[in-house]
Amino acid sequence: MEAAISPVPDDVEALKALVATMARRAEEAEQHAATVAAELANAHARESAIEAVIAHLKLQIAKLRREQYGASAERSRRLLDQMELQLEDLEADAAEDDLIAEEAAARTTTVTALERKRPARKPFPDHLPRERVVVPAPCSCPACGGDRLSKLGEDVTETLEVIPRSWKVIQTVREKFSCRDCEKIAQAPAPFHVVPRGWAGPSFLAMLLFEKYGQHQPLNRQAERFAREGVPLSVSTLADQVGAAAHALMPLYKLIEAHVLASDRIHGDDTTVPVMARGKTDTARLWVYVRDDRPFAGSDPPAALFHYSRDRRGEHPQTHLAAWSGILQADAYGGYNELYREGRDPGPVLEAGCFAHARRKFFELADVVSSARKKSRGQRSSMTYPIALEAVQRLDALFDIERGINGTAPAERIAVRQELSAPLMSELHTWLTAQVAKLSRGHDLTKACLYMLKRWDAFTRFLDDGRICLTNNAAERALRCIPLGRKAWLFCGSDRGGQRAAIIYTLIQTAKLNDVDPQAWLADVLARIADHPATRLDELLPWNWAPLPDAIAA
Repeated sequence: MEAAISPVPDDVEALKALVATMARRAEEAEQHAATVAAELANAHARESAIEAVIAHLKLQIAKLRREQYGASAERSRRLLDQMELQLEDLEADAAEDDLIAEEAAARTTTVTALERKRPARKPFPDHLPRERVVVPAPCSCPACGGDRLSKLGEDVTETLEVIPRSWKVIQTVREKFSCRDCEKIAQAPAPFHVVPRGWAGPSFLAMLLFEKYGQHQPLNRQAERFAREGVPLSVSTLADQVGAAAHALMPLYKLIEAHVLASDRIHGDDTTVPVMARGKTDTARLWVYVRDDRPFAGSDPPAALFHYSRDRRGEHPQTHLAAWSGILQADAYGGYNELYREGRDPGPVLEAGCFAHARRKFFELADVVSSARKKSRGQRSSMTYPIALEAVQRLDALFDIERGINGTAPAERIAVRQELSAPLMSELHTWLTAQVAKLSRGHDLTKACLYMLKRWDAFTRFLDDGRICLTNNAAERALRCIPLGRKAWLFCGSDRGGQRAAIIYTLIQTAKLNDVDPQAWLADVLARIADHPATRLDELLPWNWAPLPDAIAA
């Protein structure tokens, strides 16, 4: 049998040459991949910038037509508001893509980052007070070490900052010095801004984000308020800052996502969110997954994770939880069924029923107070069913037991549930089965009974696991911020705007769950995140966060 001929040479010098060639080819391939990625990022940034410009010109044309021909209907005013909101998201998209292209170009030597024409900003008003922060001058020349320094001048960088109910412009002065020995010029480095070459301070950015996503104030309304306070800023200028700030906060979003999906039990829910489409408004979805171990005295901090999707197809929660397994507390939405499938990879997801949803179906049929109110107003009231009233009373008995053990350890919760709740659940199953046998198949009461009977394993799972809550109210509370604001901000301007909203909602709601002031936390994080070590980024999470003076003292 002939020995196989090795393609690797035996000569040492030839081997060295081969290794050098392979290393050079690998380096060229890596550089080529980086170049392609940078060119693609530039193309995306150019496309976003063009879309923003087109939307801006359309808005200007619409305003000019309204001024020239007058308003034919109130609808035209609402249309202008819609265009303002759409432009807001497009400008933020362009700013975010511009940063991504700049980061990609920095990894190459042949591609130059796209220079986007940024929104023009007027100089800060002269009436705003200036606070000079002088960067200490060097004691010696950094080039030769000489101490004969002579001041040549100074560069002033103005940063717009906000203090509640007052405005100021911080002037960061960087003095220039020349060395009498070597004639070299020395100057301190430029101050950091969250937005590269930006002008907005971290407190101003935090206020902008919190007002928009936490207080439901769109940027066009914020701009009007700023103008009344003597600081005129355009919507495009503000949107540019929002997009860049969301990009800077993305690492914290990823850490919160990892924290939520590290839990063995989470709450899940979704709600509608209007999104701008061609000539109409589509109904998109915001999904939330909440980790909250406080009901069973867990030591891990609570957090809320938001995702955005254009529709409500089941593939979205399946994608969100693709690598997760555990106990999911949610409603009976069919899109979760694939998660509950046996043999699922990477592991099974166990369904835990929500008694609040089950009770709600009976309560609507037994709402005596609402019926009496409608009768007093002369309105037609719905029929009140004694069976529905009894079902509500049986479920309320379970809720009374849960109130007594809320916040206790899982073992204690299981013991109480086995002693008090298990008999009530057994009686409830027998009673529901008897009612279904007596009622017609299409009756609303039958549907309410079958809602629980068909998912009985999910509804009884809390008896054997002290970590499971009786309801999915944790997720519903986290979603409450969206319905509260829908009437104020009307809709998202684009899908990217919806995704950006999911990021900021995650940060704000997680801060609230941990009893942290979202605006103060965002301001401190935005001031520190750039030079904070990446390996210690978890120190900036709401449950680990301490304001900078406290952190220094510690």
